[in-house]
Formats: sequence, C-alpha cells, structure tokens
Amino acid sequence: MKIGILQFEVEIPASGSLKDKRRVVKSIKDRLHREHMVSVAEVGAVEIWNRSMMGLVCVSADGAYLTGVLSRIVEKLSAWPDARLVAYSSDVLSAEQSLPEVDESGVPLWTPDERRSTGEAA
Repeated sequence: MKIGILQFEVEIPASGSLKDKRRVVKSIKDRLHREHMVSVAEVGAVEIWNRSMMGLVCVSADGAYLTGVLSRIVEKLSAWPDARLVAYSSDVLSAEQSLPEVDESGVPLWTPDERRSTGEAA
C-alpha cells in the first residue's frame, strides 16, 4: 500500500474575513475530494483570514499513480481562481503490511485474543 501526502499553503487575496476564507477553503476541499477522491483538511493558519495551510492524503497500490495524482492537484491549485498557491511539499510513502509485535520495552502489544479479533493468525 502506498500513501500520497501533499501539504500546501494558499493565500486568499480577496478574503476580507474568516467567513470569506472558509468559503474558499470549503470550495477547495470539496472540489479536490469530488474530482480526485482524496481527503483534505485545513491543518494550519486556521485563524488567519487570508491564508490557509492544508493537508491532503490519498491511498493506492501504485506509487506512480499517486505521484501523478499529486502533480495534477498541484497544477489545479496553481490555477485556482480564488486562491494563490504559495508553497507545497509532497511525498509518496510505502506502508508496511507487518505491524510491530512488541513495544520499545519488549512487552507484547496484543494478547492472543486481541490478535484473533483483528483477523491475524495467532
């Protein structure tokens, strides 16, 4: 499993209040989710009325596909009519299928009953 992550900051020049900002942020979140099936959240600059820092994630089995999706989203954000893309960073991570069996001190994380409830073999 691969996880695509995009963190970006936008400036909203026409915003004169938090209400104006929320309208633009909601528009960005809704459109990206609808068109690319990604999860988007405002993660910073929440109380600043003309800026927003947002985070976006998507999941796929194919890392190249995720790289393409993130690139298309950056292009779309660069041309957004109500906001100006100030900065962004992206990455595609590989999620490991196996989970650790013990914590840092060597204590098992799960009892045998808990392991069965997750569908894993004991």
